Amino acid sequence: MRISMPILAAVAAAMAFASPADAAPKRVKVTGEIIDTWCQVTGIMYGLGTAHHQCAVWCATGGIPVGIWGDDEKAYVLLKIDADSNTVANPKIVEIQTNRVTVDGDLYERDGVNYLVVTKVLSNEGIVNLTHKEHGIQPFGE
Repeated sequence: MRISMPILAAVAAAMAFASPADAAPKRVKVTGEIIDTWCQVTGIMYGLGTAHHQCAVWCATGGIPVGIWGDDEKAYVLLKIDADSNTVANPKIVEIQTNRVTVDGDLYERDGVNYLVVTKVLSNEGIVNLTHKEHGIQPFGE
């Protein structure tokens, strides 16, 4: 049986990236604000709190990845929440947009990006970051 060099190279590369250290998640609790990752990471507009709530809902329903801006000032991309496998336009995620939550889940770190599979939302304080008076309602401004 003969294996071509490109296939062999692809298999070797996949094995190199799939080390046990990368594959094993860490169990974590993360507290922070539910965000849409586009506005938060790009800084295209003020992306937190009540100023950004409506835009965050639109982004979540439009397919922009949802995350948590943690109290540790790290962004965590949500891959899954509870038993729901669909995070795109997921009503559960849309309902908690810009809320302050504490979640329990598995953290996967890859190439400087934090991915979170949430097994349970431990607490939900609702929207507590009142930023609309300072920043106006985004994306419209004052």
